[in-house]
Amino acid sequence: MPRFEGDLRPHPTGRYAIVASRWNPRITDALVEGARQALLDNGVAEDRIDLVRVPGAWEIPLAAAAIAEAGEVVAIVALGCVVRGDTRHYEQVADGCSQALMRVQLDFGLPVANGVLAVEAYADAEARAGGNMGNKGEEAALAALETSDLLKHWQKATA
Repeated sequence: MPRFEGDLRPHPTGRYAIVASRWNPRITDALVEGARQALLDNGVAEDRIDLVRVPGAWEIPLAAAAIAEAGEVVAIVALGCVVRGDTRHYEQVADGCSQALMRVQLDFGLPVANGVLAVEAYADAEARAGGNMGNKGEEAALAALETSDLLKHWQKATA
């Protein structure tokens, strides 16, 4: 039985887009730096990484869709932070963003790694943006690298 699996290997000519919210900048800046460093550490050249900033998590999927439609990237890393408040707004933004990112991924056949934190408290976000829970920006970038490599292998095998 053939086995297909991606590696942490960058596409030789591919570009990678990081789409990040400006909301909760202390958290999102740490996520961006984690993603950027993970891409660099795994062989992606700095000039092949595009950083796109949007106001908040709600705007991330629209930017991701526009980038995917342009067809110039092999993967997108989506980064943001939504903290629960006293209203349902948190659920609407977090769930809507996640569902829309999945839709972009499926509609364009392009890896869209979801590193948008949806947390109960700001301390939870700090723990996931370089704290004791690691850096989810780094994890999302690694998932984007691996998935884009898997798709490249799959396309070669089935061509």
